[in-house]
Amino acid sequence: MNRKICLKDIAEKVGVSTALVSYVLNNKKEGRIKKSVAEKIREVATELNYRTNQIAKSLKTNRTYTIGLIVSDISNPFSSNLARIIEDEADKNNYTVIFGSFDESLQRSDKLIDTFLNRQVDGLIIAPGENATSQVLLLMQQKVPFVLVDRYFPDIRTNYVAIDNYSAAYGAVEHLIGSGFKRIGMISFETGLFNIKERDRGYIAAQEKNGIEYNEECLIKISNENLPADVERAINTMLQKEQPIDALMFATNAIATHGLKHIKNLHIKVPEQLALVSFDKTDALDLFYAPLTCIDQPLAEMGRIATKILLDAIEGSDAITQLNLPAELLIRSSTMHQ
Repeated sequence: MNRKICLKDIAEKVGVSTALVSYVLNNKKEGRIKKSVAEKIREVATELNYRTNQIAKSLKTNRTYTIGLIVSDISNPFSSNLARIIEDEADKNNYTVIFGSFDESLQRSDKLIDTFLNRQVDGLIIAPGENATSQVLLLMQQKVPFVLVDRYFPDIRTNYVAIDNYSAAYGAVEHLIGSGFKRIGMISFETGLFNIKERDRGYIAAQEKNGIEYNEECLIKISNENLPADVERAINTMLQKEQPIDALMFATNAIATHGLKHIKNLHIKVPEQLALVSFDKTDALDLFYAPLTCIDQPLAEMGRIATKILLDAIEGSDAITQLNLPAELLIRSSTMHQ
């Protein structure tokens, strides 16, 4: 077996100290090291096929320079885009991100947290599930650095970065009302998740405050287990009413994707017969013949801020940051009268 190359081997070949090699390869004190010397050290390290001994490094620094990211479904465009932003931001700070999806399963979420902590990640970024309060409280008790993203629990004082879901939904419905639509439906999830409940609350409040009587039959909450069929039934129910809806809001991009397929199959003209609004700006929604008016969540800002909060916590900061960022309503042809 070939002997593993160490810092001393590089130092001897370049003719410098082991400490200087360590400084260069760990990007430290670069302003005090000649550029030519640093370049030579990196050149020799590459030539000798040097690999950092991460185990030894973590024992010395008490860091693994890894972050665990836990989301419900990494294949969802919202989660995957957010993950990429967090990954890029972490990389700027020499951290690596490892990912996991829990599919709204508390048991699976527990397993991911245990796995990541056993691998000694330095901290966690979590989009928690509906019943994850016990997980969050345990992490606080264990003093694990973490930050919640997108979802949070208002009764627990801990770091989180999310959007103002109430105002986002309120603004979308107010836009529909201002565009002349009066019978507005919404398909949402039957869930205890605070972010979804806030979207429901904004939908109701915008109608009531604009003189439209809220009809509870027009807010249909479905489960995540049989999404395509439930979305179809919800749309059919609202369109078959004595006074059918003339506008519809989707609470998530997953609901919107299935909803658009069904609306297309029904040959409904958008927006002439039915105006549409959705949460989240995704490429899939842009492919619909009438590009959707959507609530664009500030993913780049969410990802950057969440990563910074976590890295500060890893460094020992005990400050609590709780942010509800504003979202932007992107008005497109799905809500514009011809």
